[in-house]
Amino acid sequence: MSAKITLDQWQALIAVVDEGGYANAAEALDKSQSAISYAVQKIETELGVRAFGLEGRRAKLTETGHLLYRQAKVLVEEATRIEKAAIQLSQGWEPLVRIAADALFPQHCMLSALDAFAAHSPLTRVEYTETVLSGANEALLRHEADLVITGRVAPGFIGELLMPMRFVAVAAADHPLHQHDSLSLEDLRQHRQIVIRDSGSQRVDSGWLEAEQRWTVSHPSTRIAAIRRGLGFAWVPESELGDSLLTGELKILPLKEGRERVIGLHLVVADGQYAGPAARYMAERIREAAREPCPDAGIE
Repeated sequence: MSAKITLDQWQALIAVVDEGGYANAAEALDKSQSAISYAVQKIETELGVRAFGLEGRRAKLTETGHLLYRQAKVLVEEATRIEKAAIQLSQGWEPLVRIAADALFPQHCMLSALDAFAAHSPLTRVEYTETVLSGANEALLRHEADLVITGRVAPGFIGELLMPMRFVAVAAADHPLHQHDSLSLEDLRQHRQIVIRDSGSQRVDSGWLEAEQRWTVSHPSTRIAAIRRGLGFAWVPESELGDSLLTGELKILPLKEGRERVIGLHLVVADGQYAGPAARYMAERIREAAREPCPDAGIE
């Protein structure tokens, strides 16, 4: 069944409502007032409905008109998105962008970048995978990602620094380690350490002190929850601490050395200068988001 009403005719109805009348609608669409009037009459005749009723000299939407107006807005907006997507594809714009990012990359930064990307290209699909340690580089080497955010740039690729990530050694406020005025790494080895499992096949152990008691979890949120319960200590990115230090729920361990660690998160564009426009656009949004102020972690 073919549509009886064209997009131009639906746009005319929308304009009459949005612009407050036939004359203003004609001016907004750069058409004659008779053309606008004919378009609305065509809708009413073909569908057997009344979109407008007269209230004095002004046209006012009927209940049916309100329904037609709302649905027409959706239809015209969807048609516009489809045309925009087709133009982007004709220019080589990829229909899919794949991102593999270390879970250390702040969530608010990634969501900000994705929000900006969606506003520009709402029909482009995005696959976003959070990884740990070697997972991002494996996705890169297996050609499973167009953009990678990693703390360790794989050989043969060039990465640009997005941001430094500062880690601090913490434990719950009532943890036995806080009974010491000064701690050595040997002191830490006598207590349980909470570490994150590498999501890659290499199973890299980053920061493990070879403590006799070791618990391995697969997600940062589980690690911080375990620390808050007093189940162990860990080096935690300051971006994950929230207000835990300010409230006294967690305390920084009084280490003689190694109290803080800093690593750099890098952005790698898999295809470099040959990357498609969608990947390049997403990369720029990630760069912008990484420059945004981060929430205060309560560390002085």
